[in-house]
Amino acid sequence: MDSFSGILGGFAVALQPEYLGLALLGALLGTAIGVLPGMGASLTISLLLPFTFKLVDPVGALILFGGIFYGAQYGGSTTSILINTPGESSSVVTAIDGYRMARKGRAGAALACAAIGSFYAGTIATFLMMVLAQPLVNIALDFGPSEYFAIMVLSLGSVTALGSGHPMKAAFSTLLGLMMATIGIDATSGQLRFTFGEPSLFDGIDVVVCAIGLFAISEVIFSLGNLRRQEPSGLMETGKLFMTREEWRRSFWPWTRGTVIGFIIGVLPGVGATIASFMSYGIERKVSKHPEEFGKGAIEGVAGPEAANNASAGGALVPLLTLGIPGSATAAVMLSALQGYGIVTGPLLLDKHPEIVWGLIASLYIGNVMLLVLNLPLVGMWVKLLKVPETILYPIIIAISTIGAYSLSRNVMDVYIMFGIGIVGAILRAYAFPLAPIVLGLVLGGQLETEFRRALIGSRGDWWVFVDRPLAASILLCAVAVVLLPVVTRLRAFWRARRAALT
Repeated sequence: MDSFSGILGGFAVALQPEYLGLALLGALLGTAIGVLPGMGASLTISLLLPFTFKLVDPVGALILFGGIFYGAQYGGSTTSILINTPGESSSVVTAIDGYRMARKGRAGAALACAAIGSFYAGTIATFLMMVLAQPLVNIALDFGPSEYFAIMVLSLGSVTALGSGHPMKAAFSTLLGLMMATIGIDATSGQLRFTFGEPSLFDGIDVVVCAIGLFAISEVIFSLGNLRRQEPSGLMETGKLFMTREEWRRSFWPWTRGTVIGFIIGVLPGVGATIASFMSYGIERKVSKHPEEFGKGAIEGVAGPEAANNASAGGALVPLLTLGIPGSATAAVMLSALQGYGIVTGPLLLDKHPEIVWGLIASLYIGNVMLLVLNLPLVGMWVKLLKVPETILYPIIIAISTIGAYSLSRNVMDVYIMFGIGIVGAILRAYAFPLAPIVLGLVLGGQLETEFRRALIGSRGDWWVFVDRPLAASILLCAVAVVLLPVVTRLRAFWRARRAALT
């Protein structure tokens, strides 16, 4: 009852005209920066911080930032679906099937699925944030290095589901991503690794730079190499701008499962929306009745990851509001904003400043409705990008990608890295190697190594630390099952075929 009485007070705050205007502004800005590669929510909020300190109160600032946070999750899927250029690293998985749907003339359905799934997941995640925040944080506080390591191993194990029937190629791509993650300063010892004296590599390879290179640049290079041999594609056809009854049926449960996965992963500090979307995609491919469609335009491959990355945004705010621990980079910037206003964060935030916490939660409900109303009518406008001829579209993609990569840290080296990765990606595409596992390996590599070392340091080198805690052992057991499942399935199919041949 405390939660519901609190949310009523929150709506009384959020429905004030000035706060409604800030929520709308945040939704618009978030959608815009989500569409632009490299312009993430954390960067945008950081740029706005000096202005908000002077122009708005803490409640208004957090409502504005919450709108940007949620809006960026919406906008990141747009360019992933239309031009295979992820606006956010969490939208990488959406590009796998979303872009294939666009090439088949179903761009409108893919965009509508992403918008509706984002609204559904964002609303449910906000509700869960309201009623389950404290119990979930208590569970997350019990996680130690061994549990975090186990979760990351499970994520890497699920890469076999992303292999599109080529687990060895998927494993190679994952290892390539893990190798790239070793570049830069070692988080534990502080030693430089594989930087070759180049200061630009001290912080490693940025995930967004890698994603843009692998998906946008490699797509352009690969397409240009096959341009004369390509048959006229369905790019001129946008299909229905809304989903059919069959697409609704196939999307509902992926939305639901993605919401649950994303929210739980979001609550865990430092794990992030990218991992949530990858895990959702892997699970959807495992449970789907049409696994052969994944990688070729399965709507479940859009519905699940989009729900997961939006739900994780809500989950990331749970430890921020209840413990003062940011669950993501954007939440960390929001935490610094609260501290800039002189507000003490932590467990007492709800008691001392209930208008901030409940006002933000209420504004997220309102912002989700605003984003749905804004995005669905814009589907028809976005799909017009598909009518642009390849001779014009490819230079536009190159220009947007270059600006996005450079804007991350205003470093020309990032642009060189992006094009280098794009060339490698085009070669891998030519030999049917999946690209998404490379991003997953890059995202998880540093965290995996850090948690592995922390666990061994805490146990003084005792390897049993990874299995002596029931939760860590259970997660690792799931990872083993995920890895072995394709092997068992192939063996069963082989023996069935052999038995049938003998009879």
